[in-house]
Amino acid sequence: RDSYHRRMQVSLRPLVDADLDAIYEQMKDPESVRMAAFTADDPADRQAFLVHMSRIRDDPSCVQRVIEADGTIAGTIASFRIDDQTEVTYWIDRALWGRGIASAALQSFLSVTTERPLFARAASDNAASLRVLEKAGFRRIGVDRGFARGRGEEIEETILRLD
Repeated sequence: RDSYHRRMQVSLRPLVDADLDAIYEQMKDPESVRMAAFTADDPADRQAFLVHMSRIRDDPSCVQRVIEADGTIAGTIASFRIDDQTEVTYWIDRALWGRGIASAALQSFLSVTTERPLFARAASDNAASLRVLEKAGFRRIGVDRGFARGRGEEIEETILRLD
């Protein structure tokens, strides 16, 4: 019990090719896809995943990091430009949800990403992700509706901003 509740050592590092298999597996987990909601057309399409990752890695406006927790790949965190705004996003391996990894990774990421304002979005029913963002200082500034491929329907999304 104590080992489960102790803080995991969370760090960020650049993505390398050897990380892609683990990240692909995490990003096609059905429950994770449902919670993230706004995902790839077909999360199980490995070729589309590799093309997407390659595009991110080639885009100088994108900053992507692998999140490690106790030395294992726990997920990814990134910032990217969209509609002239910088948005932050993260993905945590479902097996590691609820252990403070997203919060620790976001804190780390925000300390090296100096650009403000930063924006973030989460499905409005994704309470855990909204909590992570608000704990880091993001404020809710509005909602949007959009087609969530991870759910196959239009849902409400909360938009947040960090100044």
